[in-house]
Amino acid sequence: MRMKKNGSLGLITLGMLIVGILILVTIKAYYKSNQGSLRPDASLPSLLQLELENEQVAQENEKLLSELSRVQAGQSAAALASQQLDEANMNAGLVKLSGPGIKIILDDSSLDRNAEYGNYVIHEEYLRTLINILWNGGAEAIAVNNQRITTHTEIFCSGAYIQINGTRQMPPYIIIALGDQNHLKSALQFYFWDKLGEYQQQYGITRKLETPKDPLPVPAAKLYEYRYAEPVKEG
Repeated sequence: MRMKKNGSLGLITLGMLIVGILILVTIKAYYKSNQGSLRPDASLPSLLQLELENEQVAQENEKLLSELSRVQAGQSAAALASQQLDEANMNAGLVKLSGPGIKIILDDSSLDRNAEYGNYVIHEEYLRTLINILWNGGAEAIAVNNQRITTHTEIFCSGAYIQINGTRQMPPYIIIALGDQNHLKSALQFYFWDKLGEYQQQYGITRKLETPKDPLPVPAAKLYEYRYAEPVKEG
């Protein structure tokens, strides 16, 4: 009886040992098959790194957009300044122009006047009066004998010639005015133009009006040099 009992205990012990070994093998196999899930996720650091990189790219984009806005604002300011400078040069007469307009030709008389001038010659007031009439008629640019008329232009008689912009001009005097031809011609149809017509008949001066189809040229004026006047500083 004792030997049977001991044999049974040995079999039970052997069976438990085998079962233990099987359990250990099973656990190891399960651990190996699930090793990736039992450890921390290896892709998590990559996701965090990618998120950081995206945030850096977004910040760099914001900086680039800000710089682009400043550049565009600077370009707009430069373009506006350039436009204002062009307009200022146009208004000052510093730009050569061409366009539709009229041409007036005035010349002294060729009649024998026995050294008497009077109404036989073209006087400076004729030029000044015609220029004012043309301005009033909408002229955008005027030149006399290739001298641009500006706010600084002087026209006065100095002996046998007429001085314009510091230059000595002799007849014939050719006045070119750019603008609407009909308006300019209408502006001339006043007393003074007719008066010049009377002088033409009586004294032989030349008074001629042309309306060319081709554009007429008007030269640019010289830059005026200020010696005493200067801009008023704000504040």
